[in-house]
Amino acid sequence: MAQEMTRRAALLGSGALLLSGMAPLNLQAVESMAGGRLGFAMLDTGNGKLLGHREDERFGMNSTFKLPLAALVLLAAERGELDLDKLIPITKADIVPHAPITLQHVGKGLSLRKLAEATQITSDNIAGNLLMRELGGPEGVTRRLRALGDEVTRLDRWEPEMNRVIGSDPRDTTTPRAMVKTVEKLILGDTLRPANRNLLITWMVNTNTGQRRLRAGVPTGWKVGDKTGTGLMREMPNRTNDVAVIWPPKAPPLVVAAFYEAPAHYSNMRPQDEAVLAEAMLVALDLRGA
Repeated sequence: MAQEMTRRAALLGSGALLLSGMAPLNLQAVESMAGGRLGFAMLDTGNGKLLGHREDERFGMNSTFKLPLAALVLLAAERGELDLDKLIPITKADIVPHAPITLQHVGKGLSLRKLAEATQITSDNIAGNLLMRELGGPEGVTRRLRALGDEVTRLDRWEPEMNRVIGSDPRDTTTPRAMVKTVEKLILGDTLRPANRNLLITWMVNTNTGQRRLRAGVPTGWKVGDKTGTGLMREMPNRTNDVAVIWPPKAPPLVVAAFYEAPAHYSNMRPQDEAVLAEAMLVALDLRGA
């Protein structure tokens, strides 16, 4: 408990946590204090144990799907289906919102490798759509996930329409359990060759969009790579998601998937929603005995 309160105090002092000064005892308490709906799964790859909350319920993925997407592109290249050095033209017809890298190359193009890097690190939506197109569209991505043994995660639409997950619509959803299992195979297993696996890990570690999410609940000095997803569409509650691989010192990696739906729609991304993921991560590590 002393260790828990010390870490919590440090996070509160940094402004990362905006919930309560009273330490939640479990993930249900985190959800109850925040309101909304929290899905969480943490897989300890050392013993195979999974700690979760609503781990088998479906949640909209938002941009977290871009982590397995980038991995599937690297895998297709290993199998000779794609050439990572191939220049993919980028046209005005491809333009969709949030494209910090590809908008600079409209009328020219980027290699598949650069598109994969852009969609992972900056969540570039044009890059994501172009990569999906190379894999046979959303249906093609889903087929490749099924081939990996993931019978749950599904991609049905392109960016940005895939973010419109209303009510119990199963399109473009996953479960926390399914996501951690798939990420474990792609990032920590032997699905990818070591060179591409290490390249993807480097991209994940260099991703900076989740500094106030799962990373904020991890002790200083631990290696973390992640992919965030955010939904701010008017017809639905805000969504704040994050999928991460965490390397504790001298211990096997942890794979974490966290999906949070706020109680309502808000016009902007809220710090307190990101803090829910940080709090959940902190509680999960405390329950594990970190």
